[in-house]
Amino acid sequence: MSLSLSDIVSVFETRGHARYDGEPVTQLQHALQSAHLAEQEGAGSALIAAALLHDLGHLLHDHAGTPTQQGLDDLHQYRCLPFLRALFGPATLDPIRLHVDAKRFLCAREPGYLEALSPDSQRSLRLQGGVFDADQARAFEQLPHAMDAVRLRRWDDQAKCADRAVPALDHFVRHLEISAREHRSAREA
Repeated sequence: MSLSLSDIVSVFETRGHARYDGEPVTQLQHALQSAHLAEQEGAGSALIAAALLHDLGHLLHDHAGTPTQQGLDDLHQYRCLPFLRALFGPATLDPIRLHVDAKRFLCAREPGYLEALSPDSQRSLRLQGGVFDADQARAFEQLPHAMDAVRLRRWDDQAKCADRAVPALDHFVRHLEISAREHRSAREA
């Protein structure tokens, strides 16, 4: 089943007010903060859309509470892809798919990164396969859009401030529209 842009907005409006368990923000606040950080850094619409949508998979499952506290990896980075594939192309979907592996990559390559992760991110890291070894890190950085996923991961890590003021959801819908339009144009070319 594919989601339309209005469906995506509806999911955020109806389910986004759930706590991002283990963090001081809601799912919607986290998404908006991630997109805002991407926009402030001058990312293109495809990557801003990825920043907004990267945790949408958390809103599309039926797990109660925090899956990581139950010892579950909810595979949120994959869960949303079938719902978004009709609208968006690789420039949006690949960073979403790879943002968990980007955490594993950064833990392997950047001293102090692992220790700086929030407790929930550290818990989920163990469930998601742990820190990459050297071969896994090399393979990851060769993937298309891997470095965009790393940028997304950094915004993800920073988007957990309870009192950060950011634009509302309707401000970011234009990036979803632009990204979808670019993908449609590329398919038709």
